[in-house]
Formats: sequence, structure tokens, C-alpha cells
Amino acid sequence: MTYHLAAGEAADGRYAVHVTPQRAGWGYSGLRVLTLPPGGAHTFDAGDSEWIVLPLAGGCTVTADGAVFELHGRPDVFSAVSDFAYVPRDARATVTSAAGGRFALTGARCARRLPARYGPASCVPVELRGTGNCSRQVNNFAAADTFDCDKLIAVEVITPGGNWSSFPPHKHDEHRPGREAELEEIYYFEFAAHDGLPGLGYQRVSPSGRGRGTDVLAEVRDGDVVLIPDGWHGPSMAVPGHHMYYLNVMAGPAAERAWLISDHPGHAWVRATWPEQPVDPRLPLYAAPERNV
Repeated sequence: MTYHLAAGEAADGRYAVHVTPQRAGWGYSGLRVLTLPPGGAHTFDAGDSEWIVLPLAGGCTVTADGAVFELHGRPDVFSAVSDFAYVPRDARATVTSAAGGRFALTGARCARRLPARYGPASCVPVELRGTGNCSRQVNNFAAADTFDCDKLIAVEVITPGGNWSSFPPHKHDEHRPGREAELEEIYYFEFAAHDGLPGLGYQRVSPSGRGRGTDVLAEVRDGDVVLIPDGWHGPSMAVPGHHMYYLNVMAGPAAERAWLISDHPGHAWVRATWPEQPVDPRLPLYAAPERNV
């Protein structure tokens, strides 16, 4: 099984990335990255999964279950928080874009059929996690405690150039009530260019003694995907001069939708050093827009 999919290796028709549970060899998490030209449109059936349509670059209109959601979007993932639309299972949805763009469809197989909804950018909690060279920004647009889904958990992480994120390494590959939740995870990467030069980073996944014994050390670039069925994941390393973005998509079998993790015992001590250091002054790159009253 290949856990690092370089840009293009998971492409399928209109989708620059198309990772299904079948392709990943697991039960729940899925990701599609849709590219639309100006005036383009795409219709998809949700099937047995719930989906969130998240603009990565550009804006779009999402129609689902008779509702129409206008997504303002953003120029790119390094410039703003985006609004988004939730598409329930068993729905047919259409995404159209007057100016064109790139849109992530984060998905999870689920049982409950929730209503189609709009998620405003102003309601996305922007969290600063870690300090020093472990500082990163997390846009919690569909974290377990911020937006209601049946199974899907999805967040965005921005790591400034030269910093490490997903550190200390952690795992969520076994069910331990109140301590750890079993979650399959997808990482999708983009990088900020510098003087026209593309960025890159590195992703580590090491065996935890559970599941498949996943072992990855990958150089990652724009459009790459890393699949994490199990194992300690982290660090995610951004090279100096290039901010790194990754979209995390998670889902699992537990009845409770929760992000519960275990830190690697050899590196957990790093968290205790964070109060002694300031947060990277480059963060936040941006904040969520103010809510209209």
C-alpha cells in the first residue's frame, strides 16, 4: 500500500485528488479536490457520505437539497479563512464557479442524514497551537466541537516556514474511552511560493505497533496527499521561506465524534516547554472576519 500519493497520482477526471475509502483501504474518510474553469460546473452524488465543500482558491455556488449556498471563498489558503457548505448523505449537489477555482470536498461515510447548511467564515475558530518553532495556526472549520457532522472532522493547519507542526508526534489508532479515538486521517498539502519558486516540506509517520505498521518519510509538495490509517504522525516540517498548508480529514467508527489523541511518550515533554516561549510573531497569518451583528 502506498501512503504518500504525489500530486497527480490520486487524480481522477475532474478531480485533482480523489481518495475514496476503497482507495485508502479503510472504512470512512474521503477527499476530493475539484478544479473548475471559469463558468465551470460539476454535479456529484453524496452517496453514503456527508461532505463539506471548502474553497481552496476562488468562490463558488453550491446547490444541495433545494438549498443554494453562495461561497465567497478566498484567493488562496494563505490569505483568508473561507466559508463552506455542508452536503448531507444521499443528496445530489452541484458546484458552479463563475471565475473558476479549486475546491476541497472533505467526506466521511456516515449513518445520520443532517440538513444541508452554510458555514460562514466568521464562525470558524482560528487557534494558535504550540509556541516557538512548534507554532502553527489551526482553522477549526469542522472540528468536533465547532460544527455538527455525523462522522466527519476536518481542519486546516498553516505552519510558517521553518517550523514543525503535528509535534509532538501523536496517534489516534485505537479506541480507549475518554483517552483516544480511532480515526483515519488524510493530509492534503499546499505551499506558499517564494519569488516564484515552489515550496516543499516533509511528513513523518512511524509505526505505533497497531494496525498496518504505517511507516512514511516523505518529501511533500503542492497537491500531495499522505494517508494515515494508524501510527505516530508528525512532525510535519515546513522548509524555511515557504509556509506550509495542510488540510486534515478524519473519521472513524466510534459512536462519539471526538478528536482524542495520545502523544508519543518519547516526545510528549515538548509540550511542557511551550509556556516558556512566545508564539511565532508571524502568526496568525490572518484571522476570521468579524461577524455581522
